Amino acid sequence: MSRMRIRSTLAVGATTLALAAGAFAQLGPVASNASSHREAPLTAADPQIDNTDVYAFVSPDKPNTVSFVSSWIPFEEPAGGPNFYTWAEHTNYDIKISNDGDAAAEITYRWNFRTHYRNADSFIYNNGPVTSLDDENLLVYQTYDLTRIKHGNEKKLINDALVAPSNVGHASMPNYNADLFDAAVTKADDYPSISSWVGQSDDPFFLDLRVFDLLYGGNLSEAGDDTLDGFNVNTFALQVPKKQLRGPNDGVIGVWSTASRPSMRVQGSDGSQTFTGKDVQVSRLGMPLVNEVVVPVGAKDYFNASKPKDDEQYLAKVQDPELPHLVNAVYPTFFPTIPDSDSGTAGIQRADLIQVFLTGIPTLNQPTDVEAAEMLRLNMDIPPCSADCSTLGVIDGDLAGFPNGRRLDDDIIDVALRVTMGVLLPGHDAAADTIGDGVDANDSSFNTEFPYVAYPHSGSAAAPHS
Repeated sequence: MSRMRIRSTLAVGATTLALAAGAFAQLGPVASNASSHREAPLTAADPQIDNTDVYAFVSPDKPNTVSFVSSWIPFEEPAGGPNFYTWAEHTNYDIKISNDGDAAAEITYRWNFRTHYRNADSFIYNNGPVTSLDDENLLVYQTYDLTRIKHGNEKKLINDALVAPSNVGHASMPNYNADLFDAAVTKADDYPSISSWVGQSDDPFFLDLRVFDLLYGGNLSEAGDDTLDGFNVNTFALQVPKKQLRGPNDGVIGVWSTASRPSMRVQGSDGSQTFTGKDVQVSRLGMPLVNEVVVPVGAKDYFNASKPKDDEQYLAKVQDPELPHLVNAVYPTFFPTIPDSDSGTAGIQRADLIQVFLTGIPTLNQPTDVEAAEMLRLNMDIPPCSADCSTLGVIDGDLAGFPNGRRLDDDIIDVALRVTMGVLLPGHDAAADTIGDGVDANDSSFNTEFPYVAYPHSGSAAAPHS
């Protein structure tokens, strides 16, 4: 597919940001909320079920496999002890996959966690150097089970695997990367071609988040710094052969992640908790930024509990998104018009935004028999990029990038802003071609092998966010 063809047919914009103006002469770039970091009232108050980002891509070093990455618990301060960052118990952390174009998951991979205390009478995380995942000096540790649910049939793939702990610091964990992070890669018991990894990583998302201070200080003087520099997240990653994911019609899969837990939690006066009732979904994430800036604030918690099959209820917000109106009002000099893909009718009907948000893009990542639903859509038959790769992904001719799935180094902010402001529409404002937030790469280098995410920042770093 030629680049001209891509630009004329692509629809990338349901993933939008809250405010923007690019590097235009005297103006600095503007951005918004970090993907799904604190994106809804409920998850902001309960970070263990706050899914910050989801990634799905053909593995660059093993192109016969697909890798999934899901990050949780935003803004982890590396030195944030003594209670470091653990996964929630009594919670299903899922990656869901639709492989036939419908709005339901045919395959679910589920992580469940247990917390263990080697010395409940101590307040510290470790009482000496930790040099292995099962080191007795690590007083608090977690294990997990990984289960695959396919067409309702459950198969436990991994039992009691060890989670890589938080990176306390050099004295506590002198060789963290090799001894703990790398060592946490686990093969499925009966399927050695499936790999799982769970632990702490650098937050892979990159952007300048200071938009809330009156548009970067009120005069756009504060921009271009990665707000997430130096922060960690909890992450699980999964690598699966393509043949285990392929559906009946084509190589396109839809991907999203959820958390669910019992509907009733009772807190006792002694600090104990009991959990009863049917599991309810409390978090959901597929395409980045959707819940932040497409879904209105009154429906954000509802969106986290909703299912893809009901996503057409958000159609009006996608066809006429709030962001272009706002940017036009704030920056009329640079954006004198509001993008409109159907100027012959009253109002704005952004049909170009519907494909990514609900259906995928024809000839790229739209399933053969598609039912409208919001999720990451990945065409597994498009090989990973090996030359002329672009962090702008498909809009810059790199078909292996966003919105064909999402790679760790895809510049989601710049892509979302440019498409939202109409870069793919004929006659769009020229400013849309260069709009961005001034942050073009992650603060840490990603690994070249599974699980690909960057090593977490150490708690002993004196200034991790510099």
